[in-house]
Amino acid sequence: MPISSETDLSRLRIDRDVPPRRRWLPWVVLLALAAAGAAAYPSARTYVTERRAPEVDVTRATQVVTSSGGSNALPVMVASGYVVARHSSDVGVKVGGRIAALKFEEGTRVKKGAVIAEIEHADIDAQLEAARRAVSEAEAAVAQNAAARDEDARNVERQRQLAKDGITTNASLTGAEAAAAVSTARVKLAEAVIASARARVRMAEEALENANVRAPFDGVVIKKRAEVGETVSPFGVAGQAAREGGAIATIADLAELEVQTEVSENNVAKLKPSMPAAVKLRAYDERAYKGRLRQIFPSADRAKAIVEVRVTILDADALVKPEMTASVTFQEPKAAADPAAAGQATTAPPVTLVLKRAIQEQNGQPGVWVVNGTSVARRAVTLGAERIDQVEVKSGLLPGETVVLNPPAGLTDHGVVRVKTAGGK
Repeated sequence: MPISSETDLSRLRIDRDVPPRRRWLPWVVLLALAAAGAAAYPSARTYVTERRAPEVDVTRATQVVTSSGGSNALPVMVASGYVVARHSSDVGVKVGGRIAALKFEEGTRVKKGAVIAEIEHADIDAQLEAARRAVSEAEAAVAQNAAARDEDARNVERQRQLAKDGITTNASLTGAEAAAAVSTARVKLAEAVIASARARVRMAEEALENANVRAPFDGVVIKKRAEVGETVSPFGVAGQAAREGGAIATIADLAELEVQTEVSENNVAKLKPSMPAAVKLRAYDERAYKGRLRQIFPSADRAKAIVEVRVTILDADALVKPEMTASVTFQEPKAAADPAAAGQATTAPPVTLVLKRAIQEQNGQPGVWVVNGTSVARRAVTLGAERIDQVEVKSGLLPGETVVLNPPAGLTDHGVVRVKTAGGK
């Protein structure tokens, strides 16, 4: 369809009836956005500053109230070791042979002197019977020779009487005296024979007794090392490691248990005689037992630079067993201020403790970084005694205040930090 020029030009006409467009509206929008950005600028700047702030771990200062009774006693050091019986013995045999009887199992309670095992002793029984018969024979020989001696002695008296009366000769008297002397010698020989026979009886009885294995003290069998039928000797059980030393059982007195532990030479000076301690078993870590330092060994191990220490468990129960792994926390002893109050718990002034990792020295002055919200401030502190991984703070820090652990480089007084959370950053 052809388009006329009039129609085409009509498209270019301005419609005077249409209202003018609002060209100021975009500028209003831009001004509103600029105002909003200006208002949000401080918050954005704070956000960026916080995101760039160093991230730190924190801890709280704690307060401990101690008493002379041992409650909440201040720790000095921690050592690990094993539970052992103060009285323990590997019981062996005195003579070699085959085990005929065992009268115990692991866990059996035994009394001092009770027979816990027997070695086959049929040969010893025969030797004892032969020795006893030899004693009987010797006793009969003594009686026979004593009778002959008495008869010869009477014959000597008769010969002497007859010699006085001139009825017998000197030769007969001399013969009677010689016969009496022989009889006396025979009696002495028979008495020596009987003494020897009785000695052999005692030897056989001792050998028979040695075939019995007796408990050296009241205790409990904690390890069974042999079985009936095994051949044993004082030097070892057949097939048993040489270090066992021929023991057939290990007996321990469980009434006195203690922890055998080792302490570095550098820390031995911190230990005091009868020092209190808290003992925890790995198997029952939620329970603490009371302990007391019993012995510091007089010799050190030169290769390891350690000293062996024994700690008595004062309130051990059935849960405490030899060879269990245990940890010992040595505690600072607290003496009663008044001798009349000895044995009574007395409360000492509270002590503020903080982890050593929170302490940072600057120019020789120890201090901590105290966290307040998102900012930190350095504060000088006065330190006291060290307590394992903690240290006493005598001044400059209050219990419950939050401090930075392992303060990173770049912290500034009243600077911003980010505190790590348990779940991560």
